[in-house]
Amino acid sequence: MIRPLLVLAALAPLAACAPATAPETAPVVAPVPVAPVAGVTGLESREPDACHAKSYISALGQPGTVIPGLGITREYRVVEYRGIEPQEYDPLRIVFRLDASGNIYNIDCG
Repeated sequence: MIRPLLVLAALAPLAACAPATAPETAPVVAPVPVAPVAGVTGLESREPDACHAKSYISALGQPGTVIPGLGITREYRVVEYRGIEPQEYDPLRIVFRLDASGNIYNIDCG
């Protein structure tokens, strides 16, 4: 009598592992076609160094306060550490990114 109880006690945890019902399958949804919008061409092409950011590579590692003295003649943006950056892309704009210490750690276009 003890042996069947031991067998049942040993199998009881395994019964909890079995699925109670068959898993449900997700319904198949057909993709919805999107009509093109006039004047919108999709993702913008990112030109490599269209803003000539390499011209200011000597400013890397320097404080962000030197940016106005670089003699930049085109539009530029300074992005503070963990700052909010608008998402409009301009391949001709220079973007200076500052680290937590306020030093320039990256210069790119955008």
